[in-house]
Amino acid sequence: MQLPEDFKNKYHDLLGDDYQSFIDSFDDDSYNAFRTNPLKPKADVHLDRSRPIAYTENGYYGKVSGKTVEHQSGYVYSQEPSAMYVAEVANPTPGDKVLDLCAAPGGKSTHLAGLMQNKGLLVSNEIERGRAKVLVENLERFGVFDPLILNEDPKTLSKHFPRYFDKILIDAPCSGEGMFRKNHEATKYWSKDYPRECAIRQKEIVAEAIKMLKPGGQLIYSTCTFAPEEDEQIIAWILDNYDFKTLPIKKYDGMVSGKPEWADGNEALKNTIRLFPHLFKGDGHFIAKLQSLSSGKSKKIKHQTGNASTEVRREWEEFCKRNFQNDFYPHHLLEFGKMLYSFNPEIPNLNGLKVMRPGTPLGMIKKNRIEPAYALALAINPHDVKNVIEIDDNQWDRYVHGDTITVDAKLKKGWYLIQCRSMNIGFGKVVNGTLKNFFPKGLRFKV
Repeated sequence: MQLPEDFKNKYHDLLGDDYQSFIDSFDDDSYNAFRTNPLKPKADVHLDRSRPIAYTENGYYGKVSGKTVEHQSGYVYSQEPSAMYVAEVANPTPGDKVLDLCAAPGGKSTHLAGLMQNKGLLVSNEIERGRAKVLVENLERFGVFDPLILNEDPKTLSKHFPRYFDKILIDAPCSGEGMFRKNHEATKYWSKDYPRECAIRQKEIVAEAIKMLKPGGQLIYSTCTFAPEEDEQIIAWILDNYDFKTLPIKKYDGMVSGKPEWADGNEALKNTIRLFPHLFKGDGHFIAKLQSLSSGKSKKIKHQTGNASTEVRREWEEFCKRNFQNDFYPHHLLEFGKMLYSFNPEIPNLNGLKVMRPGTPLGMIKKNRIEPAYALALAINPHDVKNVIEIDDNQWDRYVHGDTITVDAKLKKGWYLIQCRSMNIGFGKVVNGTLKNFFPKGLRFKV
């Protein structure tokens, strides 16, 4: 592929003997990969899992189609293999409070949620509105329960989450050099000065993120660029200006240590890792893990409280009695627009924040009734639902197209969780032998 001359000259000087194999790797195909979803119950999943990825339990090399039951139901997520290692390095535990600061399109957030087992609090933020909408779609399809999804700038967030998070992941906006072979267009906006310009913004983001980290908390910083200005030099800047230490990261085949000589020579930079495409089966990536050495206590914040009216709460309780088993009943209810949500009571008061989702949508608030939300169907365990209907693959084709489906005329009227090969795919309403389709119009497609 055609690479900028300044880019080639820069890495000729930096890489020495490795330069030619590095440059040649840009003519190779990118690796495709996917992760299966540990949040979903067992189902009849048709995926080729013959090439597992060593560093993540649910990762595999291979390509998946977005027009399959597995993808639509959230049982699989397509993700570049190098990017998969970032959440593994973060390694959150169930119960943690975790911020994914630059989260779109959602690969790392869905991975974090799986590792957290839907326990604790995941806050996923994206500053660009259009990308934030994609983030919402991906988290909801994955079945992430009660995430807080925001569309904010880091400076605003730091005012609402002072010293709050156990772990913060910054997959920083960068010059994108590591994605050149996957996205050839990225070479057109690259310039010699671009990495330096990106580094200015990255420092601003990191400075605000540090304000939100608990004393002793961990900061995971990653980019998809090779540029030392955005990688080792950013970590060196953190170590020089804040009370942090780098933590070692386990290396797998093809992963190499960061280069202290590309920054200020600090040997602690060897704890960072680089993923070069001529050495590793994936695109370019840089990952660092740092721990705060500051002491003190987390700051108390004012939490969000439920605001569901007595009437709406009563309608929701009645809906639950008719449609769900006794052990399924979210109690933290929030009316947000025309939608009723379940939310995590650990989130801060939402006033002053641009909120995409305060939690999991439960249902649309209609006059004297609740219409169950699509996102709830993908997040709920089928054992919690009284009425479940199984459709075949041909009927699924019609369902995602928005068509009605003929069912047994003896089925009682009401809401049903729809499954295909035991995978939840949405809600439908049975009326006189017809399954009415409530698959969201904006998501419909033809197989």
